[in-house]
Amino acid sequence: MSDSFTLSDKPAPYRGRLAPSPTGLLHLGHANTFLTAHDRARDAGGTLLLRNENLDTQRSRPGFVSAMIEDLRWLGIAWQEGPDIGGPYAPYNQSERREHYLGAWRTLLDRGFIYPCRCSRKDLAAMASAPHENDEDDEPRYPGTCRSLAGADMQASYGSPAGSNWRFRVPDGRAIAFHDQHFGMQSFVAGQDFGDFLVWRRDDMPSYQLACVVDDAAMRITEVVRGADLLKSTARQILLYGALGIEPPLWYHCPLMRDAQGERLAKRHDALSIRVLREAGRSPEDVRRMVNAIKTSASG
Repeated sequence: MSDSFTLSDKPAPYRGRLAPSPTGLLHLGHANTFLTAHDRARDAGGTLLLRNENLDTQRSRPGFVSAMIEDLRWLGIAWQEGPDIGGPYAPYNQSERREHYLGAWRTLLDRGFIYPCRCSRKDLAAMASAPHENDEDDEPRYPGTCRSLAGADMQASYGSPAGSNWRFRVPDGRAIAFHDQHFGMQSFVAGQDFGDFLVWRRDDMPSYQLACVVDDAAMRITEVVRGADLLKSTARQILLYGALGIEPPLWYHCPLMRDAQGERLAKRHDALSIRVLREAGRSPEDVRRMVNAIKTSASG
């Protein structure tokens, strides 16, 4: 069985989003993704919003929030809704949207899609180091250890998600297929390419997968533009959309930007951060040229 969503499924008007996390300075990889998102929204005559994905309380810093807003505006990127200017789907800070995530958690629990996971950090660390894991994946494949521990009366047993890692029970063997506006048709098999994934963490915070789906749906996003490292996350999120009874958006994944050694750009690459390039006297046009040069080199 295959879940497939194509261009014809989603009508206008276009709504896109920028969704940076304030855990470091934005780099050229972010510039590539956010410039692409901006240009696609502009060319479609649509709306672009900025969402501050600040759920990582240990790494998020207010200084990085102001830096990302300043750097994005310096690049010439404009948005019509966001934490700095408001809008009809406020708040645009994820730290202020907890009730939305709790509502989705309860819906998933009531419909039998999720279960609590009791595996320790040591257990999860062992899974992460298993030889079949893909280093590019953002979440180790979970083998379903706690699936059988979930009782039929779970709905009445839990008033909140706190204290457990909650996982989505994937439909093993189902191909999750979708059309990507850049890479074309993509397909991942649940239970093989990814396992039961986190929707809520033991520290009482929603996972990236859940928060992203809930916010994109609530903010009426029609196309998600992000990096190719999240292609597999798209398959997971399509399952969440289906479980919540929500139509998924369209998808556009940008090729990853890599440094001269072939390593994917990350926030540790301070020398290639937009802020450092600004301070070195580079112009927005210079940064665009640098992004295009890296993309051209990678494609060649």
